[in-house]
Amino acid sequence: MASLFLKLDRRTLLAGLGAAALQAGLPAATLAQARRSLAISARPDSLVLRQGGTATPVWSFPGEDIRANRGETIELTLGNDLPAPLALYCRGIDGAPAAEPLLARAPLAAGAKEGFQLPLRHAGTFLFDPGLLNDGQPLPLRAKPLVVSEREHISVDRDEVLLIEEWRLRPDGSAIAPGTEAKDATPVYTVNGRTSFELSARANERLRLRFINASQRTVLAVKLESHEVRVMAIDGQPAEPFPARNGALVLAPGGRADAYVDAVASASILLHDGKEARPVGRLLLSGEAPLRPAPLPSAPPLPPNGLPAQLDLKNAQRFELVVGVPADWTRPASFTPSPPPAFRAKTGRAVVLALTNRAPITTVFHLHGHHFRLLDRLDDGWKPFWLDTLAIEPGQTQRIAFLAEYAGRYLIEQVATDRAAPRLVRWYSVE
Repeated sequence: MASLFLKLDRRTLLAGLGAAALQAGLPAATLAQARRSLAISARPDSLVLRQGGTATPVWSFPGEDIRANRGETIELTLGNDLPAPLALYCRGIDGAPAAEPLLARAPLAAGAKEGFQLPLRHAGTFLFDPGLLNDGQPLPLRAKPLVVSEREHISVDRDEVLLIEEWRLRPDGSAIAPGTEAKDATPVYTVNGRTSFELSARANERLRLRFINASQRTVLAVKLESHEVRVMAIDGQPAEPFPARNGALVLAPGGRADAYVDAVASASILLHDGKEARPVGRLLLSGEAPLRPAPLPSAPPLPPNGLPAQLDLKNAQRFELVVGVPADWTRPASFTPSPPPAFRAKTGRAVVLALTNRAPITTVFHLHGHHFRLLDRLDDGWKPFWLDTLAIEPGQTQRIAFLAEYAGRYLIEQVATDRAAPRLVRWYSVE
């Protein structure tokens, strides 16, 4: 089955996605300032993760995926109905220092509630990620998607979230939380909580599929057979449309990609974790009449979010960070902001980070508060896409750059691509 990925090897899997340059966006001042009240709670739940088996206890945020509009501010009430502390973070939301976990918000105790605000400056696909304190807890805690719609009309027939999750099951069927040794455990993958996901569509229907890798440790590739998968956005930020390399979307843990697919036939959805390919679902062509006589023409780019078209690398602040080792990093459960920050950035300046992985295994770096560009090897330009997460191979140094646009204190995270590896954090400031 791996041959279906056209020789998608480990290096290709970690290479990531490419896109053409983004356009300038709408000024933030033009966006509406509507407010949306929202309440979610983490609580005990269950999923059927083994065919013909009983439901497996897990923790989750029950309810539908959360949808809002660009320019709104979410006034979130968060409840914790679990027997463990909770630190919820909205991955991909830039410039929300008052909502930053462990810095502005202490872990939420069992049985407690808290309120905070999330300004939705950008449209895109985001993720309420509970992974900061889930390592080693009694049960894994599911993430929850957040979809922020564009103010402009988007020419698609359907808009669907595909949340990909990784589970490790013991022989007795119980699920192991990340950060726990799982030698005797079997990996299981689900899409939207199902081990066999099905999505029905009419012929020539255009689907906007929002793929999310909610695995806490594994770089994944997802492929839809017999279809062109056209990438429209990466990590919540629009891209110049381009076909996915080898037809497969490559997603680091927590990574997101929006793709357009014109349904032309029934097809398998395949998942590759760097070791093997496996079917996780199907796109089924319905028996109804085609939605239109032929597929739609190629779509224009999504409306821009206003990230800078250029970064002043010549006058950038430059810092070096070592990942893959615990020195100067700490586990989230014992984090305090008492040690000095990893770096201090000046508001309005470009920042270049040199990230060196000293571990013998690929390590994933995630920047809170800002999106970044991946720089070329000679530091004379950047890849034409924005990211908030980057997988760095062993011994490799990658350079990233971002505009320090939002004053405040933010976390940075690293975690090795090993199920038992600990998540580690530091912090940085923009002043």
